Amino acid sequence: MALNVAVQMDPIDRIKIAGDSTFAVLLEAQARGHKLSYYTPDKLSMVDGRIIAGVQKLEVRDQQGDHFTLGDAGSTDVSSFDVLLLRQDPPFDLAYITTTHLLERVHPKTLVVNNPASVRNAPEKIYVTEFTELMPPTLLSRDLEEIKKFRDRHGDVVMKPLYGKGGEAVFLLRKGDLNFGSLFDLFSVTFREQWVIQKFLPDVKHGDKRIILVDGEFAGAVNRVPADGDLRSNLVRGGSAKATDLSEREREICARIGPSLKKSGLIFVGIDVIGGFLTEINVTSPTGVRAIKNLGGPDVAAMIWDTIEAKRKRG
Repeated sequence: MALNVAVQMDPIDRIKIAGDSTFAVLLEAQARGHKLSYYTPDKLSMVDGRIIAGVQKLEVRDQQGDHFTLGDAGSTDVSSFDVLLLRQDPPFDLAYITTTHLLERVHPKTLVVNNPASVRNAPEKIYVTEFTELMPPTLLSRDLEEIKKFRDRHGDVVMKPLYGKGGEAVFLLRKGDLNFGSLFDLFSVTFREQWVIQKFLPDVKHGDKRIILVDGEFAGAVNRVPADGDLRSNLVRGGSAKATDLSEREREICARIGPSLKKSGLIFVGIDVIGGFLTEINVTSPTGVRAIKNLGGPDVAAMIWDTIEAKRKRG
């Protein structure tokens, strides 16, 4: 069953294909005979209620620097596609939110992965709070007194922006840290939203596990271990990828959140678990697919397309 597939993503010439999950999904689609088209979010428009985009035909190759070929650009009604992959990276800002409103007009006639309305309603660090029983103690606030009380209760804490990405602006504040006042001032003038203040989990030194779920079911995992001298385990921040299995607690977490993901049309999701605690649910542009396969794990891209094809076949 050949599908007509579009991908909305960041400029393809800038990606590093060795670790890029979108690229892995595109390679698998092409290998199955699906027709690929590409556009960037700035090419998405609404004309008299129709959603159009300036798309280009796309071919991909697993060769960095020569990894794609694009056809001529042409304005196309997005509803003409069978599947649209919503895969631009955060920041999750008003520009991102606007694209979800536009793509919601064509979903589910065009199957948008992930469901744009659910993406809009599930920011990584907010959606996870629907499962507080699985999380470490967490505060969302920009109120100085509330943050002080939280620190008094929990000692060492991590402070990070609510809509940050890739480990940006993540700080560890030890109990009594004299930098707190200055950091509070910096966050106050930099971020208008509440921030995330979370009890520090020392187990992060053993890794921050990225677990991929496909249509609510466990698909694969990779353990991301921080580099020496760094709190952050993100691979883009120097963390290293290690093969891993799931603990009983991690399987319990997947079983607990899986039905909600499936119900919401969140087909491709990456969750983060540290020391048995759920810290984030990533639905915008999850990563980890290539790292999992490279370490001998399952082919998550194939699982994603098995799911998409089954949903399209059912209509």
